[in-house]
Amino acid sequence: MENSLLILLQLLMAHIVTDFVFQPTSWVIDKREKKAASKYLYFHCALAGVLSWLFLLDLSLWYIGLFIAITHFAIDLWKLNYNRDDLKIFLLDQFFHLMTILAAWLFLTNNFIGVHEAIYDFLSSAKWLAIIMAYLIIIFPAGFLIGKATERWQSEVEHDLRKNSLQSAGRYIGIFERILVLTFILTSNLSAIGFLIAAKSILRFSDQSETAARKQTEYVLIGTLMSFSITILIGLLVRHIAF
Repeated sequence: MENSLLILLQLLMAHIVTDFVFQPTSWVIDKREKKAASKYLYFHCALAGVLSWLFLLDLSLWYIGLFIAITHFAIDLWKLNYNRDDLKIFLLDQFFHLMTILAAWLFLTNNFIGVHEAIYDFLSSAKWLAIIMAYLIIIFPAGFLIGKATERWQSEVEHDLRKNSLQSAGRYIGIFERILVLTFILTSNLSAIGFLIAAKSILRFSDQSETAARKQTEYVLIGTLMSFSITILIGLLVRHIAF
């Protein structure tokens, strides 16, 4: 088990060093402009293979480095030809890289059966299913519920929110705060919830005189309290069921 984890960490370390440490901005710009004609694309992918080979500390595993280099090239070329560089494409790019690393790891450790058993154990565990379901609920349905519950006040603050707020910022703030609150509850760090509420309250009221009206603050506070209440109830329910 320890050796298996070490191999996975070695491959992940090689990928992180290749993609985020040893890739200058000039390489990235050149790749975007020239795509398959960029020499730096080939340097970058070769580096991914060589580092994966070296980090494994076994020179006989050269074919793993070759596999990583070829798949890295295919994924990066797909990304370059997509002509977009937003968050969605970045996440897809990294997901594909991680899938190739996972495939190499499974091959090296002959752990295909172990993965199957782990998936089966996960799907047959009431505890883990309850935890995953809780996160899905607070990320998706909870936000929709809060939006519907506060809909009656939206028209009163809509102008100020558009003028003084980033687009969709409140939605993402709500998602992240609910994730944090649920995590604090499931890890028995209830006191941290108080700090989170205090921090958000200070941030909201500190700029009141400059940018926001009282109605906007009250609207945000209502949404925040609903968000915290729903998440706390779900968190406590999961703790009761699964812990």
